[in-house]
This record gives sequence, C-alpha cells and structure tokens, in this order.
Amino acid sequence: MPFSNKAKQRAYQREYQRRRRREKTYDGTEEGSTISPAIKTAILVIFLLAASMLSVLAFFDLAGPFGVQSKAVLLRSFGWGAYAFPPFLAIIALLLLKEIQYQLNRWQIFGVVLFFGALLGILHHAIASSDKLAAAAAGEGGGYVGFVLQYPFYVIAGYWGAWVFLGVIAAVGLLLSLSSMLFGASVPAEGEEEAADEAEAEEEPAALEAVEQPGAFSRLFEKFRVWKYRREYGESGAFAAEAGHSEEEAPEALTLGATDGGAEQQELSFGEALGEEAPVVIKKARKRVTIPIDLLESTSEKPSAVDVDATRDKIEKTFATFGINVEMDEVNVGPTVTQYTLRPPVGVKLARITGLGNELSLALAAHPLRMEAPIPGKSLVGIEIPNQAAAKVKLKDIILSPAFKGRSSNLAVCLGKDVSGKAWVADLAKMPHLLIAGSTGSGKSVAINSLLIGLVYQNSPDDLKLVLVDPKKVELSMYNDIPYLLTPVITDVKKTVNALKWVVSEMERRYVLLSNRGKRNIEAYNAANKNETIPHIVFIIDELADLMAVAAHEVEAAIVRLAQMARAVGIHLVLATQRPSVNVITGLIKANIPSRMAFAVPSQIDSRTILDTSGAEKLLGRGDMLFTASVANKPMRLQGAFLEDAVIERVVTFLKEELTRAEYHDEIVEKQRGITLLGGSYDEGGGNNGDDLYDEAREQVVRAGKASASLLQRRLRIGYARAARLLDLLEAEGIIGPADGARPREILIGSDSPREEGYGMEPDGAEPPDEAEVFPSNT
Repeated sequence: MPFSNKAKQRAYQREYQRRRRREKTYDGTEEGSTISPAIKTAILVIFLLAASMLSVLAFFDLAGPFGVQSKAVLLRSFGWGAYAFPPFLAIIALLLLKEIQYQLNRWQIFGVVLFFGALLGILHHAIASSDKLAAAAAGEGGGYVGFVLQYPFYVIAGYWGAWVFLGVIAAVGLLLSLSSMLFGASVPAEGEEEAADEAEAEEEPAALEAVEQPGAFSRLFEKFRVWKYRREYGESGAFAAEAGHSEEEAPEALTLGATDGGAEQQELSFGEALGEEAPVVIKKARKRVTIPIDLLESTSEKPSAVDVDATRDKIEKTFATFGINVEMDEVNVGPTVTQYTLRPPVGVKLARITGLGNELSLALAAHPLRMEAPIPGKSLVGIEIPNQAAAKVKLKDIILSPAFKGRSSNLAVCLGKDVSGKAWVADLAKMPHLLIAGSTGSGKSVAINSLLIGLVYQNSPDDLKLVLVDPKKVELSMYNDIPYLLTPVITDVKKTVNALKWVVSEMERRYVLLSNRGKRNIEAYNAANKNETIPHIVFIIDELADLMAVAAHEVEAAIVRLAQMARAVGIHLVLATQRPSVNVITGLIKANIPSRMAFAVPSQIDSRTILDTSGAEKLLGRGDMLFTASVANKPMRLQGAFLEDAVIERVVTFLKEELTRAEYHDEIVEKQRGITLLGGSYDEGGGNNGDDLYDEAREQVVRAGKASASLLQRRLRIGYARAARLLDLLEAEGIIGPADGARPREILIGSDSPREEGYGMEPDGAEPPDEAEVFPSNT
C-alpha cells in the first residue's frame, strides 16, 4: 500500500542517517578521529582469528610455553568446552566481517555467545561429581564459566529445572545465531524494521553519491555477488540485484519510465536478487520511487483433490472391467485438475483406452473428464479429473517463478500453471502473434489483462507501445491515459480499421528504415542505434467478431498482412473473440497465427476451429485453457493467471501518478491514405479505393449526371460485377445516393465540386520517410 508523505520523510531521515554512518565507516573518519570504525573492526577480526589458531596449536602442544599456559587457562575456564573455543572465536570473527560488509546488527553475535555459554552450563550440569567447583578447577564439565552459569539455576530450580532453563537459553541462542539461515534475513535491529517496511522518499543524488562508493571490503564482496548473480541469471540482466549495486556493476534491469522534454528520465527496475524479492524502482533525476511488488497479489489457496488412492483404484478397475490391465503411474495435482497417469499394456491400441472416456466419467462421477494420449515426452496416458476445490493462480506467482526469470526477452506472456503446478511463460516475440478464443466468462478478458500487466512490468513506455481495441467499451477502458498507449482505447469500428491501416503503414516505414541501415530485425537495429531505438507495438483486439461483422474484408486483409510480415519490425497482434466461428477466425488468419489460447467453448466444432483439434469443449472455464504454439505438437492444459480488477486499478493508478501521461497521436485513428494491401489498396476518403478505375468512374457519373451499372459497363468496358463494386465505392464516398429500384442513382455532388482534400493527390515517386519521421522513436 502507498505510504503517507510523513512516513516517507521519517523513513528517508532514518535511511539517510544510516547511510551517512555507513559512508563514514567505509570511506572516512569523523572529525578528530584517527582510525575509522571499519579499520578497528577489521583489526579485531584479525586478532580473533589469530587467537583461534593459537588455541588450536596449544591443544596440540605446538605453541611452546605460551601454549601450555593457554591450554591450562582454557581448560579451567571452559572445561570440556575449551575444545569448542577456537571455532567459537572463528565464528565471531566471520560475523564481524559480515557486519562490516552488510551493516547487519549484532544479534547474531550475541546469539553465538549465548549458545556457547548455555553449552558450558549444560556440560557442567551433566557431570556426575557432587563437588561442581572442584570439577571446574580440574578442567572438567564447563569449567569455571560453566559452574557460574549452572549453579544459580541449580539453586533456584533444582536439578531438573536447571535442565529446562539451560535448554531454553541454548535454543534462543541457536535461533539468534542462525536467524539469517533459517528465515532469510537477520533479526532487525531497533528501528530498522519500520524503515525497511516504508518506502524511500525523495533523495538528493549528491547526498547519496558517496554512499554508492563503498570501501575495499564492500567492493570485493560486491563484485563476488554480482559475478554470482550474473552466472545464475545470465548476462541479459532480466532482474537486477537491488541492494548495493552501482550503475556500472548492475546487470541491465527491466525499465519502466518516460522522458519529459529530455530533462527527466524515469527507470523502473523489477526483479529478484539472490533469492530475495526486489521492489520495482523508478528513478528520476531527483526522485526515487519504490513500486512494491505487493501491488500484485499472490495466492494462498491450495487445490483439494478427491481421494487419490480411491480414484486410482477405480480407474484401474474400470479398465480391467473392459479387459485392459493398465499399470497406474504418478499422480499430479494441479490448480484446477488432477492428472492420473497410467501405462497401457503392450499390444493395446490407444483408441481402445480413449474410447472408454464416458465409462470412466460415469465410474468416477467426474465431468468433464479429459484424456491425453499419449502425454508428450512420456509413454503414459493422462486422465484429468476436476479437483474438489480449485486454487487460483495469481500473476505475481508467475512473475516470481524461475520460468519468468529465465525468459529470453521482455515480451514474455505469463500464461499460468500446468497440471503439475509448474509455471509457464511464452515469448510473444517468438509467437509472434496470439489468438485467444472462448465462450463468455471463460477467462479471455482476464488473460488479456494479465498479458498487459505482465508486459508493463517488463518494459518502459519507450520500449513498448500499445494500441487497444475494445468494442464492448468496458473491458479495457481503465487503461486510458497510461503512458504506453499510442491512442485512447478504441471503441469505434471505423477507427479500428483506420488504426489497422496505420499499423500496416508503420510496418512499411520500419522496413524502409531497417533496409536503409542494413538490419534484419528490430533487435539488431536497436542494438546498433541505442539513441534512436524503435519500440515494440502490441495491437490488442478484445472482440474480433464485432469488427468482422462490420468490416470483414478490411480487417482480415490488415490482420493477414501484419501476421505475415510484422514480426521482424516488432509489431505483434493479440486477437480475442468469444465467437470462434469460421467467418470470424478465417482460414487465412489461422494459417498466419499458429499460437492460440483456447478457453472453454460449448462444442467440439468450436474447439476444432480454434485449435484444429478437440478438447476445449471439456474445459472447466474460469481460466482453464489449452495453449498451443508453433513449437508445440499438442495443446498444453494450463490454469491461466488471474488478476483482480482492484489489482489492475492499483497498477494503473501508479502508472498515471508516477509517470508522465500518455501522448496520443490522433493521426492513428484518422483516415489513412494510400496503403497497399494484398495486391490492391484500400483508402478511406482518398486514393483509388481498391480499384484503379475508381477515379474514371467518378468522373463519368458526375459528367453524366446519373449513375448505373449499365452506364459504367458501356463507358468503361467492364463487367457487371466490377461496375456494381464501383457503384458501392461511390456510394460509400458520398458521391452517389442509394439505389432506388430500376431508376439511376442520384448524383450528390456537382461536376464543379472541388475534389476532397487528399483525393487522388498521392504523389508519384514519393521519397521514403526520413528516419526521424518513423514513429515512434526514442530520441
């Protein structure tokens, strides 16, 4: 949750004072001092390690007279615990060294001392001698120290009570000393816990400049941490270690930012470092804002399957009833379904096993039941049965998973978890387009929201631009004004067609730019031109059926053109529909978009329309889906990542408050002229509107004062079909009126009417666009 300004100021003051003390510790001394505290602590570490080594030599009589006396003193002081004294000193030295490096508190050191003292007391309390003091003088038990610690408890609580007190002290000391190992962090010192929970407020760069330059110990250990981090997560720098990284040493981070007139640069880092959750951070020239990962929510639910053993027995008996003796194998409990695997006997066709699906469903009282035969990569058949209680898969769980950390680009799509609970992500750059289909309430809109938020967490507004189309007007409207948008969320069909035309034109311009620079794709271009990078564009249509019903030809032509060519220039399509019929998801669209996400559909026909195979009709809804990509042979069942509206609002609100507002480009949804598609062109308000005889037809009907198909057939010497199409184009442009029976159509403009602005005025031999005009570019 966001913090108040006062809380931020208090946290900043505590953090600033702590860092100033740390700066003095590393790099300087306070006025009047001669030796810095870091040097003093380092000297103490050296003495402790030397004392530890001398103690070991003394026990082996290798330290001369000094060793003999030291051994006698140690045995009288610590008894049998004297043999643990050298490692005790070494542990204290290592903890002090760790404190120099990371500014930890001293609770761990206190815990080691406490545990060692309790151990001496226990050793002394365990000896059988009735004269405990004489035993200490003889170097037995815990020596004099053990006697001093054990005797008060023995007097107060008796023999057995002393055991309890000493055991409790030993346990507390052990927990304190091992706190970082057991709980992933040291016990916070006084006042540090609150400062750690609160967000950092505004910081002056000059005030923290020296803090980012640690001393020799810090640099040595920091280089080792960075080397270890990069070796584990790769040089791509998908995640940046947040603590202690200088800008030169830190790997490339995920960025989220914007520039404002070149004066301010915002950068968002997101990720984990060495197993710790790191916050998302936006850096400005004078302001540092922490975006907590807690803006997203993780799940605490666990799936509840039916009685696994009983179900296995029922499956085995059902197959045995039909003469198939199967061998049951592993059971995978997923978020939504539990997968029971079996090994079919040799010589039995898989068709016999899959043909018993209805019998199994009846025997198990489970509907719908889905069979996967065989499971890809295994010699097994999978039977998927719905869980009694399903568990939601949250987007945060996917983002924090190893699959997301190991992604190959910043266009990863957070898909969900499979039947074994493993998280899956897919690279949109490799898909390179995605088709989503499913009935109402099956999870399409949630999948789109998860895709959007996942992309936002990975990219800055300079690296990613979005065009969102929402004919239903309620699904994507909340994203208006975020800095990633090129245009407000589009809800009008005509504006959507114009936006598709603009994207096609943008694709052509980008190809010209890449050709001029001799680059094959957007990644190579951006790598060679870091000051003039081209952002990726993701075009998302929430309901394709509404567009196909109104402008099927234009929409399909643009989608097919983009699907065929737009991958190399960084333009990607995400199309969703709740009506997966062949007139919406046409053969051309399917052929060019192999990556598909199918949610629950009512019939097998719809499933085959989406996936070219059955299976989606047996899904459970609410995010249960089948995903297939160009690299996958069979659809994979996943439970999609869930994202609540409240979470989306928190993220969107943060983006609007912390980053600059979106800069919209009205030309995207305006009329586009002269865009070539599929061998012709379509142009709204100019050009030849898809027919090279359009201009001549317009001139003929205006000159004749009437318009009919027979007139155009005679004067242009064309067939009836083409003449009728020209009449339709003229009517759409407002040149002629609608048909009125057998009478000629009315001419709505005069012969002396000026031509529309831009009509037929496309210059021949237009020069390619200048590089600076290719929109948008990060200059």
